[in-house]
Amino acid sequence: MPTAITKPDKVKICIDRGGTFCDVIAMSETKGDHLVKLLSVNPEHYPDAPREGVRRVLEWFTGESIPKDQPIDTSSIEYLRMGTTVATNALLERKGERCALLITKGFKDALEIGTQTRPFLFQLAIKKLAIDSRHDAAAAGRLVLVQWLMLPPCQPDVLYTKVVEVEERVAPEWLEFVQDPSAAPAGYGGELVKGVNGSKLRVLQPLNTAQVRTDLEALYAEGYRSIAIVLCHSYLYPLHEKAVESIALSVGFPHISVSSDLQAMINLVSRGTSATADAYLTPEVRRYLDGFAEGFKGKLQQNGGSGTGCRVSFMQSDGSLCDFRKFSGLKAILSGPAGGVVGFARTSYDPIEASPVVGFDMGGTSTDVSRYGGKYEHVFETTTAGVTIQTPQLDINTVAAGGGSILTYRNGLFNVGPESAGAHPGPACYRKGGPLTVTDANLFLGRLHIDSFPKIFGPSEDMPLDYEIVKTKFEALTKDINTENGSSLTPAEVACGFINVEGVPDQCTQPFLLWWCGGQHACALAQVLGMHNVIVHKYSSLLSAYGMALADVAVDSSEPFLLQYSPTALAVLNERFEALKAKGLEQILSQGIDEHKVIYECYLNLRYRGSDTKLMILKPKDGDFAKAFVEQHRREFAFVLDAPIDVENVRVRAIGLGEDSDKIAESTYVRDLNELPEVKVAKDKHFGTNQIFFEENGEFVTAPLYRLEDLEPGTTVPGPAIMLDKTQTILLHPQNVARVLRSHVFIDVGLGPRKQLDTTVVDPIQLSIFSHRFMGIAEQMGRALQKTAVSVQIKERLDFSCAIFGPDGCLVANAPNVPVHLGSMQYAVQFQAERHHGKLRPGDILVSNHPRAGGTHLPDITVIQPVFADGSNEEIVFWVAARGHHGDIGGLHGNSMHPQTTESWQEGANILSTFLVRDGEFKEKDMTDIFMKAGDYPECMAPRQLNMNMSDLKAQCAACAVGSAQIHALFGEYGKEVVQHYMAAIRTNAELAVRSFLKTRAGELLQAEDYLDDGTIIALKVDIDDTDGTATFDFTGTSPESLSNLNAPESVTRSALIYCLRTLIGTDMPLNAGVLAPVRLVIPPDTILSPSMEAAVCCGNTETSQRVVDVVFKAFEACAASQGCMNATHFDYKEWYYGETICGGAGAGPTWVGQSATQINMTNTRIGDVEVAEKRYPLLLREFSIRRGSGGAGRNRGGDGVHREYEARLDMEAAHIGERRVNQPYGMHGGGPGERGATYWMRKSPDGGFRRIKMKPSAACHIKAGERLIIHTPGGGGYGSVDGANGETTGAMANKKRKIVPGATAQYRSTYSRANGSLAEYAAMQESCD
Repeated sequence: MPTAITKPDKVKICIDRGGTFCDVIAMSETKGDHLVKLLSVNPEHYPDAPREGVRRVLEWFTGESIPKDQPIDTSSIEYLRMGTTVATNALLERKGERCALLITKGFKDALEIGTQTRPFLFQLAIKKLAIDSRHDAAAAGRLVLVQWLMLPPCQPDVLYTKVVEVEERVAPEWLEFVQDPSAAPAGYGGELVKGVNGSKLRVLQPLNTAQVRTDLEALYAEGYRSIAIVLCHSYLYPLHEKAVESIALSVGFPHISVSSDLQAMINLVSRGTSATADAYLTPEVRRYLDGFAEGFKGKLQQNGGSGTGCRVSFMQSDGSLCDFRKFSGLKAILSGPAGGVVGFARTSYDPIEASPVVGFDMGGTSTDVSRYGGKYEHVFETTTAGVTIQTPQLDINTVAAGGGSILTYRNGLFNVGPESAGAHPGPACYRKGGPLTVTDANLFLGRLHIDSFPKIFGPSEDMPLDYEIVKTKFEALTKDINTENGSSLTPAEVACGFINVEGVPDQCTQPFLLWWCGGQHACALAQVLGMHNVIVHKYSSLLSAYGMALADVAVDSSEPFLLQYSPTALAVLNERFEALKAKGLEQILSQGIDEHKVIYECYLNLRYRGSDTKLMILKPKDGDFAKAFVEQHRREFAFVLDAPIDVENVRVRAIGLGEDSDKIAESTYVRDLNELPEVKVAKDKHFGTNQIFFEENGEFVTAPLYRLEDLEPGTTVPGPAIMLDKTQTILLHPQNVARVLRSHVFIDVGLGPRKQLDTTVVDPIQLSIFSHRFMGIAEQMGRALQKTAVSVQIKERLDFSCAIFGPDGCLVANAPNVPVHLGSMQYAVQFQAERHHGKLRPGDILVSNHPRAGGTHLPDITVIQPVFADGSNEEIVFWVAARGHHGDIGGLHGNSMHPQTTESWQEGANILSTFLVRDGEFKEKDMTDIFMKAGDYPECMAPRQLNMNMSDLKAQCAACAVGSAQIHALFGEYGKEVVQHYMAAIRTNAELAVRSFLKTRAGELLQAEDYLDDGTIIALKVDIDDTDGTATFDFTGTSPESLSNLNAPESVTRSALIYCLRTLIGTDMPLNAGVLAPVRLVIPPDTILSPSMEAAVCCGNTETSQRVVDVVFKAFEACAASQGCMNATHFDYKEWYYGETICGGAGAGPTWVGQSATQINMTNTRIGDVEVAEKRYPLLLREFSIRRGSGGAGRNRGGDGVHREYEARLDMEAAHIGERRVNQPYGMHGGGPGERGATYWMRKSPDGGFRRIKMKPSAACHIKAGERLIIHTPGGGGYGSVDGANGETTGAMANKKRKIVPGATAQYRSTYSRANGSLAEYAAMQESCD
């Protein structure tokens, strides 16, 4: 009788090497699971934590001792899967490979300039951010991770050390030339070629291969071994990049990152920074992998894709595994967190019930948040560690609040983070002199069991957590808070208040919450969110490692594809799908996956023609991509367009199902809930008790402590209680009931009535919470507007603002978007409230842009909606408003910002007040009539893309609808009286902060004047009352109204003053009507700052606003002047319009050098990317570079301006509006002025040459095809005399400035999110205040 052959058992090992700990999970069919947790860096005991983890697992599995200094035998390992921070740490610590950038000539500084926006709106010391030198990566662990990751997308810290400009140029053929080649101007040359998506491009300059070889040989001789190749429009035409790559290979470069190979998507800067990140990180990753393999017998080479032996895979940022030999730095940034998403998705999502799951992973300095609803949600462009990356990543968002987040009380508000105590000194309870943190609050409240922690703290690392120091610190802080506010809080209430502030999210209606790690907070947060259930997996604290056991191998392939979608186009699209499937299959098979385990997901990236909003659509079951696109567009944006649908990209995700994929269904908690009988926990099951403070009880209560391993599946545990195992702590509140399942703990939150708040006093804890909630509503409105808008101005350049207002129309919260909008919308709302008093009905939406109605200039259109009390048709309880810049509203020669306008009617559609929505009807006809009327005046035109205006107005309505709904939800949560009580209290809080600051400057002579280039004077004198902190800002002496468009409505001056005060104060404070409450503003009528109703004002918004800020900062001696203008540049051709503002130099200060090439003060909009601009408009961008040395001299130099050069491909109208072309940006305390800006017209001469003509500061011209417009933006002023002639040392100046301008020396955040998902990306784009 034949004997059955038993396959020998092998162990499966999954590892997550994090910043502080390395988690290892081993799984064996015969021996079960085994967990190992060790320090990620411990050189005294082992050289590499993952290898040491494998060694310890094998000792457990084999029962044999394995020496640390010998290569490990992998014959008993089935597979080894790993997530690592190697690439992350290299990026964080800037310890990657020395690399060079090869980029199209004219764009050597493009990646350094980035999007031109500054990272923090209200800080004068604009600078690139660096790791705090007080911490090192090994000691600080996750602190360093969060300090670098997810910096906002601005002023990027470039990774390359040398740039080589490549002589070549390709551009998309202008659509009119494609339709009719004879439309091209005479002499229009260059070879016409076809792009990878079938579109036509023109090779304007062939690749100079000889020069490329010379440059590459020189780089190689200098020691460079890694390069990034980034050429304009290579996402469509990669041949030039591939040719450069071929030459580089022949020279001998071992690593070459080709941008079109990595991610063939539009946007030179994003694709370029991705390529440089790959060139910088992948060699470092390869070195680590080679060293890792050295620790194993055979160096892992005989395994891998052969299908036998130990397969070694690494987790990628998109949630898929790849063979370790194919692992690259670009796809490794979120390697560890991605494993966690896979883990919670596979273990806690029930495909039958299909309720979405929200995942929370709380660490030491931040909390990762993600969502799973049956499909992994990906983002394709994110900014991580100051580097914009184009590659698929799981949509993971990070909140800068974790166990190590520092607790502070500033300006009457409770603050949690973003600063972190890190691993050293750590929380106060670590006995290293650290500050109070979230961990300390949990310890003080009894939510941590001290005896369950190892005694590893203190100088000798043999002491327990220190409760007494935490108690002392909270008692001292409570005393300070009560003294300041006249309150009577207890230390426990203060500690609990910080926990509540930490967990202030936006309202969520999803039914489930998963908390991977941080069980002390899960139930409380679920209560706030209105979620009924919490799910905690048994491996929640090691879920990133466990997720790797459940992950699949995947290959994501995409290619650009230009085609109008139609049923007849499906045949062509299916051909591309099949080609990409074959490409993905080849790579999947090479990693040892059987073909029968491979499935495919097919996507089309679709958009409406004329819109910039693209949606990635998964192939639906019925195969109708168009129907699915329309449905998703309506669902996300609340409207659809009557326009053709175009295909932008074809994408296929080939997925090789892993061995453990079938465990998904088995892991669901629903089966356990249905099958396991409920058994009440026995009275003797607890091993101890703890005194725990609960807000619900208002006091400490005695709660039992349970070990999870002592509780049988089915056991129910009522709160209050603590449940612990070796790696996690779960806190149950009094109303919670936990049920122990086989692999989970399922908690019924038990939502009850909310505690009623007293409206006769102001609770500082609730004040902080409401401050966050109000700002959250404004930010949600902005997110809705940015998502639903279709214009470049709003969607890409982010030229919009959203805010909420009280029933009196006064500002409650303004998301910090565009500074010139700050505060001015209040007057727009108050104008409409007064004009329509008693006449409005629920659902009404008003629209206005008139300067006399609180507008800034006519292109900024404000949509305003009253929010009525529930059930009332009369009582308005709040207002919401969304202001957006409309690029084309008509005007003189079709330009609402034409340099030659002198009268209001020349600046386009003029809306004093009208209904945009009435009785549920969007008044499209009325709005069309208003817009078209703009063309009734001499030499004026109506808007040419009216559908764009209407779409953006609908998007603004959608934003207001979001704000209204959120306010109603807030009222439903707390009640009208409570909400309005804290609305008033928050205004008072802001007012007190301003009064306190102004008192510090009382008794000083504060006055200044500055000039516009036409000689106009802006004069200011500030008188401060030292008794109450009130101030008069008197602009008497300012020049009269100007026969130009530099006049600025009063609302602009108010916005500038709010911005200046908020910046000068320098610390967190609410931004609302309270800021100007202590201020008396004197603006003489009929001056340039208070012009007549008929005056042109378009440039007062852009240029005069900047000069008002310069004058205020000059009076307070805050810093040298920045470039002092916005450099608004416009091109008009037929129905097409292109406009942007251009960055310049920032002023230096007592402790900082001025930043180069950045937006300053009253604007923070983005610059147009060369590839996007040239695709949409008949322009060529020939150069975008930094004007080195244009900043003012000084002990601290001013920032440099930029050179931006446009070439017209057809005859068109061009206009530029600028300042500081005559009067230079001033220096401060002996510093030199910044260089003037200039505008040049390269005009054709009859002899075929060009005349270089210098234009006026603001000028318009008709440029012909081939002619160029060159913009030189001003540099910033310097600070302090270079030779010290003014008698002040740098130290003395710094001390002086610290005294008078706290905002000038404010510290930058020491913590930043590590993951940049969709929400975090939006927040970053808004350049949120600190």
